[in-house]
Amino acid sequence: GWNESGVVGVSGVVPGLFGEQVARTPDAPAVVGVGETLSYGELDVRASRLAGVLARRGVGPESVVGVLLERSVDVVVALLAVWKAGGAYLPVDPEAPAERVAWLLEDAGPVCVVTSAGLAGGLPEGVAVLVDEAVGEGPVVSAEAVVEAGHAAYVIYTSGSTGRPKGVVVSHGALAGYVAWCVGAYPGVRESSLLHGSVSFDLGVTGLYAALVSGGCVFVSGLDEGLPEVLGGRRLGFLKVTPSHLPLLEALPGECVPTGQLMVGGEALGWDAVRRWRDAYPDVVVVNHYGPTEGTVGSAHYVVSADQGVGVGSVPIGRSFATTRTFVLDRFLEPVAPGVVGELYVAGMQLARGYLGRAGLTGERFVACPYGGPGERMYRTGDLVRWSVDGQLVFVGRADDQVKLRGYRIEPGEVEAVLAAHPAVDRAVVQVREDVPGDKRLVAYVVVDGQAVGGGDLRGLVAERLPQYMVPSAVVVLDGMPLTANGKLDRAALPAPEFSSDVNGRGPATVLEEIVCGVFAEVLRLERVGAEDNFFELGGHSLLAMRLVSRVRAVLGVELGVRELFEASTPAGLAARIAGADAARLGLVRWERPERVPLSFAQRRLWFLAQLEGPSATYNMPVALRLEGALDVAALRAAFGDVLDRHEVLRTVFPVVDGEPYQEVLAPSAVGGVLRVVSAGEGEVAGLVAEETGRGFDLAVEVPLRALLLETGGDVHVLVVVVHHVAGDGWSMGPLARDISVAYVARCDGRAPGWEPLPVQYADYTLWQREVLGEEDDPGSVLAEQVGYWRRALAGAPQELALPVDRPRPAMASHRGHTVT
Repeated sequence: GWNESGVVGVSGVVPGLFGEQVARTPDAPAVVGVGETLSYGELDVRASRLAGVLARRGVGPESVVGVLLERSVDVVVALLAVWKAGGAYLPVDPEAPAERVAWLLEDAGPVCVVTSAGLAGGLPEGVAVLVDEAVGEGPVVSAEAVVEAGHAAYVIYTSGSTGRPKGVVVSHGALAGYVAWCVGAYPGVRESSLLHGSVSFDLGVTGLYAALVSGGCVFVSGLDEGLPEVLGGRRLGFLKVTPSHLPLLEALPGECVPTGQLMVGGEALGWDAVRRWRDAYPDVVVVNHYGPTEGTVGSAHYVVSADQGVGVGSVPIGRSFATTRTFVLDRFLEPVAPGVVGELYVAGMQLARGYLGRAGLTGERFVACPYGGPGERMYRTGDLVRWSVDGQLVFVGRADDQVKLRGYRIEPGEVEAVLAAHPAVDRAVVQVREDVPGDKRLVAYVVVDGQAVGGGDLRGLVAERLPQYMVPSAVVVLDGMPLTANGKLDRAALPAPEFSSDVNGRGPATVLEEIVCGVFAEVLRLERVGAEDNFFELGGHSLLAMRLVSRVRAVLGVELGVRELFEASTPAGLAARIAGADAARLGLVRWERPERVPLSFAQRRLWFLAQLEGPSATYNMPVALRLEGALDVAALRAAFGDVLDRHEVLRTVFPVVDGEPYQEVLAPSAVGGVLRVVSAGEGEVAGLVAEETGRGFDLAVEVPLRALLLETGGDVHVLVVVVHHVAGDGWSMGPLARDISVAYVARCDGRAPGWEPLPVQYADYTLWQREVLGEEDDPGSVLAEQVGYWRRALAGAPQELALPVDRPRPAMASHRGHTVT
């Protein structure tokens, strides 16, 4: 029901609707720039003359025409001219690096590029069409005769997650639906609007075309001191900006503020910014506008009413337009309940056609819509949102912004919200940086309103409200956030934080403090650390804390826990703890093997479950890969043999003597081949894979690794590898895949892999673990102490934990989990 927001009648396409407006008001001002004003009739004539030139160059439906122009009246002329000739325009930012411009033109392959004499020099020969020469004379081309709803209207390139930009192809039908909605929803656009940015960003689409089809006047100017001159005492009815533009607009005279609607989009809008606007301009309607380029500029909006209270955090992004539908879905494409975070999908007539020349990426992001008619698609935005109880969409963050740092999953938006709650913070941005290879750190950047607040104060605020792993290593205070040409945050331009110790702090007072100061400096990669400097304020985090503890253990030979560092995080404080610490425990080295190597405690648990259940697939870890191309089966078989030779645990069985299991490491020659090769038809593959992955291991006689290669004909194979959990875990699959790959490449070259022998094997770890932890029946052992702790902690706990689930506990375990929300 939250998607049923009415129906918008769309008749025609934007070029045709513009032509109808020309007929209604030919003498009304259409575009006003620096020292130049064009009426609707004059704008139409100029665009028609340029269209004639483009048509003679071969431009027609589905042709792409580049537009490389500075922000000016001529930009509007060029965009309309491309449509009148039947083509789709490709806006190119003249301030973009030359390499990017060249790449865009090569990728899109435009028929020609409309540009100016000053910008034509960097283009390939014969490509440029000079706008100032082409508008002087020429025939009129009828747009209505050639442009249809399904034809491409424009191609706008957006950033790609792989570093390669992708061109979004928007149709005339999708654009017309969006523009028609805007004309009805934002009455200010029928009066006047402002084109202040590069047309290579779709921020300007709303004000430009909604005005030109409804009789409004479009002013062309930047958000700078030149805007009052262009306005000439006239007022804007509508303005669309990004949140990053708001400080620029606040610095301008009040007459530059729109009288109707101020639309904010492109990034998350905070309530603090709305509060400042409401205080200064209570009559301006603020609209939070949301939409990806793939959804034709906008998909949802939230109108902040004049009598509405101001909240905290981010302003909702509202509900979908009448021409779109929005779904908040889980990873199974099922709707989530209000309040539950899911991924936002957008459907409806405004969806773009896809990505230019990238069918695979189009199929990945534009997927079948299970809640629409036959053939209907929906776009996977990658934005994480939730429904509020009254049906408003609330932006949470990006699915690809979520980071995993030191084993923890972190939503940067959660940290940003805490920082933004400080009254002095105007804006906060949090990201993970890796300025030193292998050392990832969470860093926050803030803009403050002039109050005396420092990064250390804000870091302390986060530490009070969030877990330690979410506390930024540094909080950098900036005068303003760096912006791209499109007015969005330029993350690449954010500066690296500087970590330094207090040069005025005291030095070490003892030899032990001096050593610990040196270890701090080594781990933190600083030139000097004072005795009272805090490890975490210098950029330390939990992973570096573990490195520091390990380094102290190696240098001073004492047993020190990470907890001690959190409780005493200065060299002086830690040195005091070290003075009373125990001697360091034994290091993990190669051990002399007894006749029977016992099982590790983890192996013993899995062995017990295997005896309880019998051979089963419960603890199988399967991987199935489709391999295409030439495959050397003999080399693959030899590679598996190399990996078994390298890792003893993969050729270990667990026989039982007198009721007690032990590890028996088999010789490589005793294992035989673990790779079976079977011929199979394509229709048999799924069944054979299921059979192989569902077959258990007899741990007493079978090694915990097996592989099946299915030959399906030609150069297509399916490789199934199954590892029992007794020999590895999820992390282990990475090294296993790496070693198989290295060995296969070597065997294809006719040689053995040149591995150095592993310093320790799993059996060595088992013996080390037994030595360090001791026996449970020894009251003084570490193991007895740990078991005793958990017995006390769990005393009185129920044998079965009754959870509020929606199904009864089965009589026999199914090993199929489900989530309780």
